[in-house]
Amino acid sequence: MEEIVQSVLEAMTRAGLVEVEVSARHVHLSQAHLEALFGPGATLTPKRPLSQPGQFLSEERVSIIGAKGRKDRVAVLGPVRPDTQVELSKSDCVELGVKAPVRESGDVAGSGAITIEGPCGQITVEQGAIIAHNHVHLTPEAARAMGVEDKQHVSVEVLSERPVTFRDVIIRVSSKFSCRMHIDFDEANAALVSGFTLGRIIK
Repeated sequence: MEEIVQSVLEAMTRAGLVEVEVSARHVHLSQAHLEALFGPGATLTPKRPLSQPGQFLSEERVSIIGAKGRKDRVAVLGPVRPDTQVELSKSDCVELGVKAPVRESGDVAGSGAITIEGPCGQITVEQGAIIAHNHVHLTPEAARAMGVEDKQHVSVEVLSERPVTFRDVIIRVSSKFSCRMHIDFDEANAALVSGFTLGRIIK
C-alpha cells in the first residue's frame, strides 16, 4: 500500500499537481503573548497534527477583537513563534473592522493591529494581523521535478467544480515541508473547493 501511495504522489508531482488545503482564520502566538493570555508558564497543548511537519492545532482557543466586532473560539496553532500573527480572510477583516495587508506568513512588520483575548488576559498587537498570501509548500525534490524554485511566483489552476486560476502564487521550498497549496476560505468559496482538491501549477 505504501508503494502505491508513493507512486501516486510521484505521478502527481510529475504532472505539476498539488493538494489544495483551506486555511481557516487562526492565531500564532509568541511565548510572551501565550503567557499573557493563558497564564505564566503556559504551553500549547497539541490536539492534532497539521499537514506541515511539526505544526499542530492546539486545544487552546482565543477571541480576536476589532473595531466592529469579535470572533470567539479562534484556533491557536503551534508551536509558538517569535512574533504573534493573526491570519484572516478579507471577509473576516470586513466583519471585524481590521485593516490587514496581504503578506507572506511571518512578514508582520507594519501589518494590522488587533486585540486578542484569552482566559487570563487581553493583549493588543500593533502589528500582526495579515491576510495570508496564497502559496504552495514544496519539498526540494518536488520543486526540482516541477521545475520551480523557492520564492518563484506562479499560477495555480484549482481543479474543482468551478475551476479558478489563482495568479501570483508564491512557491515556498523546504525539506521540512509537505507538498500542499494553502488558500483561505474566501478563495476556497470562490473556487467551490470541498474535500480532496488538486491544483495544477502553471509556470
